[in-house]
Parts: sequence; C-alpha cells; structure tokens
Amino acid sequence: MVRLVAGHGAALNEITERHASKLFNYLVRCLQNEEDAADTAQETFVRVYQSCARFDPSQRFSTWLYAIAKNLVKDRYRHRSRHPQISLDAENQATGGYFRENLPEQNPTPTESLQGAERVEAIRKAVAGLPEELRTPFILFEYEELSHTEIGAILGCSAKAVETRIYRARKLLRTALSNLIEPA
Repeated sequence: MVRLVAGHGAALNEITERHASKLFNYLVRCLQNEEDAADTAQETFVRVYQSCARFDPSQRFSTWLYAIAKNLVKDRYRHRSRHPQISLDAENQATGGYFRENLPEQNPTPTESLQGAERVEAIRKAVAGLPEELRTPFILFEYEELSHTEIGAILGCSAKAVETRIYRARKLLRTALSNLIEPA
C-alpha cells in the first residue's frame, strides 16, 4: 500500500494477487452469486486504488479491504431489493410448471448426493437468512477465518460485540437447521 500511495500503480497488481481469492470467496458467501461477487471484488479493488491516499498505514490492510467490500455488499443488497430477479423456483405462467424444469440436467445424482446438496442449500439459505448484523461477522469468522478483533475493526465495533453476534448467529442457525441434525 505504501508503494501504491507513492504512485506505483503496479503495486495494485500485487495487492490484487495477494487478496483476490479470499475476497472473492467472502463475497460469494455474502452475495450467493459468483457473478455479483466477481463484479464486487473488482469494484473493491477499484475503490482501493481510488482511495489509497486515505489508507491509514497503522491499520491492517485486510481490515480496510474487507470494510470496503462490506459496504459494497450492502449497496448490492439495496440494489437487489429495488430490482428483484425471477427465481428458477418461480412458476412459469405460460407453461404452468417451474422455470427450473426447463434447465437441462447436467449430471444425474444418486440419492446421497441429492441429500448432500439439499443440506448445503439449507445451510446456505439459513446463513443468507441471518440478519446482516449477524451474517457478516459469522461469514468473516467461520469462512474467512478472521479474528474477532479484525472483524470488529471492519464492522466498527468491539471484539466482544463480534463474539456476541457470532454466538447469536450460531444459535439462530442451530434452530433453523435443527431438522438436519441427525441424532447421535
């Protein structure tokens, strides 16, 4: 970042190479859409370049990067709420079936694979259904493996508040996914 601030534009390539993969994974989990995640990742690095002069070198770069990404995710959610898309699970008025029925089958899956896919989908929906104040710290902690302190810096709250939010998110997920938990 010091080199980028000093005017070495090529430093952005190094920053992008170092952080793009983890940032993309975080954004996919937040946005549940790879295209949106890729666009948002690009926009995040554009914002890094545009506002590099405002970067505080006493902070960790990754904290600043995820804070920018978090704000862009919020913008994406606002955009989605104003511009809803048609779900593949929606009924097609012309045929009376569902849009999903018109998609070609890629791979026939055995029952076990289907059950696994249903579990993954249930978990994804449960995480996506968490309130944003719980979902973001949960994703940053569980999937991006950031510390409570780093997450607190990104969200602008204390590490203890992050810990509480993660606890509440897990509790809600446990309740929402209780039907998936098999008795031991």
